[in-house]
Amino acid sequence: MARPPEPEKRQALAQRAIRVLQHEGLDTSMTRLAEALEIKRPTLLYHFPTKGHIVEAALEELLTEQAASVLSAVGDQTHPIDRLYAQMKAVHGFHHQREGYALFLGQAIATSSQDRMAAIINIGNRVFEIHRQAQAERVRRGIDEGLVHPCDVDALMATLRAVQDGLIVQRVMLGLDLEPVHDFIWAQLLHPLKRNPSGETSS
Repeated sequence: MARPPEPEKRQALAQRAIRVLQHEGLDTSMTRLAEALEIKRPTLLYHFPTKGHIVEAALEELLTEQAASVLSAVGDQTHPIDRLYAQMKAVHGFHHQREGYALFLGQAIATSSQDRMAAIINIGNRVFEIHRQAQAERVRRGIDEGLVHPCDVDALMATLRAVQDGLIVQRVMLGLDLEPVHDFIWAQLLHPLKRNPSGETSS
């Protein structure tokens, strides 16, 4: 009889395994990984048949935690542009001092097999795509209601996503202070998109 699933134990094991792989390298064998985790190899393989499965589990937990944190941070914002700005800052706040972990997961994804990579990428889409669509719809509704200046909403969302992810990398690689960048994005990109119901730019 197969053992029952143990999601909490599995997630904790995935996090520990990623820490070992960060320290010892992605070419670490499953045998060595089990030894470093102080468990038997069959136990490790029961939970994770490959290192790709470890990355998948670790990424899913990280993104789920991020989604919950960001949703909590933007919950008080009613204007769609304010929500976009709060979201960007919340993502960067969530990853502060753990960017290396997220970047390592990205590196590990790139070394996975094509099938595993597709499965891992699908996790990110599953966790965030509904939220992204809802944010974009709020902006479109804001345009219709006279709260947001007309703009290419898809281009706006893509730009913010690229900036958001790129700044995480720059903070790791360059120690970049993100606050001035946040201020610039607000002053030059987001705030000018705000309108009041009469059509004037909001203060």
